[in-house]
Amino acid sequence: MRAVGHKNHNFNFIKVLVHARDLVLAFSKKNIVMLIACLCATVTCFIVPPDAKYLEYFDLKTLSCLFLVLAVVCALKNIRFFFTIARKIVEIFKNTRMCVLALLYITFIGSMLIANDMALLTFLPLGYLVLKETGKEKYMAYTFIMQNISANLGGMLTPFGNPQNLYLYSKFAIDNLEFMGIMAPPFILSVALITLCTLVFVKKEEIKIEGDKVALPPLKTIIYLLLFALSIVVVFRGVPYPIGLVIIPIVLLFMDRRALLQVDYPLLLTFAFFFIFSGNMARIEEVRILLEGFLQLDTMIASAISCQFISNVPSAILLSQFTTDYKGLLLGVNIGGVGTLISSLASLITLREYASHNPQGVKGYIVKFSIFNFSFLLILIGFMCLLRLF
Repeated sequence: MRAVGHKNHNFNFIKVLVHARDLVLAFSKKNIVMLIACLCATVTCFIVPPDAKYLEYFDLKTLSCLFLVLAVVCALKNIRFFFTIARKIVEIFKNTRMCVLALLYITFIGSMLIANDMALLTFLPLGYLVLKETGKEKYMAYTFIMQNISANLGGMLTPFGNPQNLYLYSKFAIDNLEFMGIMAPPFILSVALITLCTLVFVKKEEIKIEGDKVALPPLKTIIYLLLFALSIVVVFRGVPYPIGLVIIPIVLLFMDRRALLQVDYPLLLTFAFFFIFSGNMARIEEVRILLEGFLQLDTMIASAISCQFISNVPSAILLSQFTTDYKGLLLGVNIGGVGTLISSLASLITLREYASHNPQGVKGYIVKFSIFNFSFLLILIGFMCLLRLF
């Protein structure tokens, strides 16, 4: 009897280990981006040992805004707000190609008004629902990739469309019309490229959403939209972010505490790890020397290359210390937002969202992401170099 009990104990222990292993594997697949960011941050910590300057890496406003938008978006999801909007898009545009184009244009315009990362947090769930409810998940990777490109390149036209724009706009006191004049050529080309790609890669297939229409709860819908508006006002610095951190969680605590639990906290950790990585990269002397040498060759190309390794916002901050060519720098850190997965923090949002819906397809997504992004990067750089000749 004792031997049988011992065997049962061992069997139960093995079952627990297997279950724990499965949980770890599932968590790793779902949060692969966070784990990669953690690894990158950890490696750079050995090169730049932790010190007091680490506290300067973290953009608390960005992290706060991400949390607030994520929380409100979760609340809107729970009342099926995005399903209702998705249905309306399908009813209006009626085929796959036009629906995808509508999603890309919405993301493009949204990034001009509410910044690239906030536009993605808002419209990626909408893109997913349109494709899922119409049975067109085969276009999900393409749509997410192009929404990401739309957000990064759409935000280039306005001073507040991308964080690096706001920084350079303030640092060099750039005139509004001059700012838009500098960014108009790559902006117009980006719209044309995004439209052309969709006409080529998305077939004109008739689609419809099955199922009954959803009746949105009026009171919750109004309150959640007001909370979303508040989060956007916080992004624009119209309201200090600590006020948003008080009001929005308290309201959701009473109206939908589940939304607070559904917030993508691994995404927030991904950003925190990435802040450490980019902050440390900017402090590595060899990296600084390399970037200074590149700047002497061509500011636009050097800043676009820099974005591929330490992201566009840190590149803008770092390189602005070594050049007065704000036109070249502005073009470079905006065009350079496409390329590698770390060229823009917005790209990490997109990858994280895609992985949450299709963890098995992450490798294929990264390959497609790289092909499209580097194609856009090379075309835009080549186009701006040609413009300088005339």
